[in-house]
Amino acid sequence: MVTAHPLPEGFTEIEVFAIGTALLVEALLGFCLNGLTIISFRKIKELRTPSNLLVLSIALADCGICINAFIAAFSSFLRYWPYGSDGCQIHGFQGFLTALASIGSSAAVAWDRYHHYCTRSRLQWSTAASMMVFAWLFAAFWSVMPLLGWGKYDYEPLRTCCTLDYSKGDRNYVTFLFALSTFNFMIPGFIMMTAYQSIHQKFRKTGHFKFNTGLPLKTLVICWGPYCLLCSYAAVENVMFIPPKYRMIPALIAKTVPTVDAFIYALGNENYRGGIWQFLTGQKIEKAEVDNKTK
Repeated sequence: MVTAHPLPEGFTEIEVFAIGTALLVEALLGFCLNGLTIISFRKIKELRTPSNLLVLSIALADCGICINAFIAAFSSFLRYWPYGSDGCQIHGFQGFLTALASIGSSAAVAWDRYHHYCTRSRLQWSTAASMMVFAWLFAAFWSVMPLLGWGKYDYEPLRTCCTLDYSKGDRNYVTFLFALSTFNFMIPGFIMMTAYQSIHQKFRKTGHFKFNTGLPLKTLVICWGPYCLLCSYAAVENVMFIPPKYRMIPALIAKTVPTVDAFIYALGNENYRGGIWQFLTGQKIEKAEVDNKTK
């Protein structure tokens, strides 16, 4: 007879099950929606444009976040991490890589939209591909740093998944967090804020609002903000006094990003949505020319 593993310290049976279930739902829903975005881009010719390549980059990164969440959900149902310390490092790296690539790609979309609506310049394939590659390489650079000793990956409070270790708050952690948050949260957030403010002003002048200019930045702040706040607080105070179950909440909120992004950048785009509909039903898009922007 196989003996069940003991509950992680600070969690009840129902809390562990609830966290595992939440992670599983987030993983499956986000993966299906972003998988549909990726397949539609691949199958529908009208969707294969430079601007939509950046939307594809977001979908690929978000699928990676969903895979990370699925592994965490599986481990949560087991009540322990079954892949060892090396598996923890890989899991932490993969989670950070896809999360940072998602944020960077969202900033790239904001930059493209600014030029589309405010300067009327058209994005070229070479520029779109370069931006996509840069977003992923930049994310890879920061994600590999903890593996090399600047920062560290360790278990989440539930000890069934891995992320940046914020338990010590030493100089190594503080310097890494400061650089990481500056280049991967504040700067992308500033790009998105200025780009969408300019677009909003343009829409006000024309009186024709083509999409909600506030949603992308709100998504960044609401979904990633609590996690960034927790990590930032750990740089000045010991966060271990916070019960483990409450320290898991920011991670659960962050895992909603793939689903929200799918509704903002793909399903929220009238023409991209038409491409998805064409893929699912075989009905042609009435207008072949795709606007490439969220409507």
